Amino acid sequence: MIIHKNQILTANNKKPILYDVYYQKTTTPMQVVVFCHGYKGFKDWGAWHLVAKTFANAGFCFVKFNFSHNGGTVEQPIDFPDLEAFSENNFSLELDDLERVLTEIYSENPNFPNKILNTSLIGHSRGGGIVLIKAEEDNRIHKVVTWAGVCDFKARFQEGTEAFFNWKNTGLTHVENSRTKQMLPHKFQFYKDFKENETRFTISRAVKALKIPYLIVHGDEDPTISLKEAEALKMWNVNAKLEVIKGADHVFNVAHPWEDKNLSKELNLAIDVTISFLK
Repeated sequence: MIIHKNQILTANNKKPILYDVYYQKTTTPMQVVVFCHGYKGFKDWGAWHLVAKTFANAGFCFVKFNFSHNGGTVEQPIDFPDLEAFSENNFSLELDDLERVLTEIYSENPNFPNKILNTSLIGHSRGGGIVLIKAEEDNRIHKVVTWAGVCDFKARFQEGTEAFFNWKNTGLTHVENSRTKQMLPHKFQFYKDFKENETRFTISRAVKALKIPYLIVHGDEDPTISLKEAEALKMWNVNAKLEVIKGADHVFNVAHPWEDKNLSKELNLAIDVTISFLK
């Protein structure tokens, strides 16, 4: 297996993106799968490396990356040393990051296979919303998959609540990272970026307008994003396929760190249905 880990994608006046590539050497054109992590996520979380190897063993080129403002750095990509970058993150930046990665895949970069058949997207959690928006507007995308994906960005801002007005008045709010116990900052620019691009960032609009195959994978015991959100996504696109993984939580019953050499039964099921769909 060919593995290129912690490759650095740079651009003028933009923060670098760290990415990994996994694939088996072949002379035939390859399907590329780009994986987008979720909120407070990162490419090296939990069992994502085993997911990457499983897809590579199934004949795909699997690409996973850190969003440039996820709070990690090139030197320390796993925890959240750059809280200033985290506070500046927004949906526009994440979509731009995904665009940069896709452009690099098709740029004859030697880290990627010589011959590419097509490219599909998988997004976990908040990353699900990002890949749906990108898939609807980018004709390079062949298929799209959400794992425990969100159906609505706007609702999460809790407009009209006391917490929202405090955020607006002070310009800053914090959310605890339960793993590191850090208080992660969000500047109010995050909301303003959403409002300035609300039509683009409305997931229901993107899903209704999708012209490509779409697979929804969701656990029926997800305490973070309700199965009802998956059902809403399915309702907005009659051609979408919904696969409910029984007994699966938000991360399909794996954790960080993941020392086991094997995946959970639930995550294996999520991978199996995704590979079948992509093939």
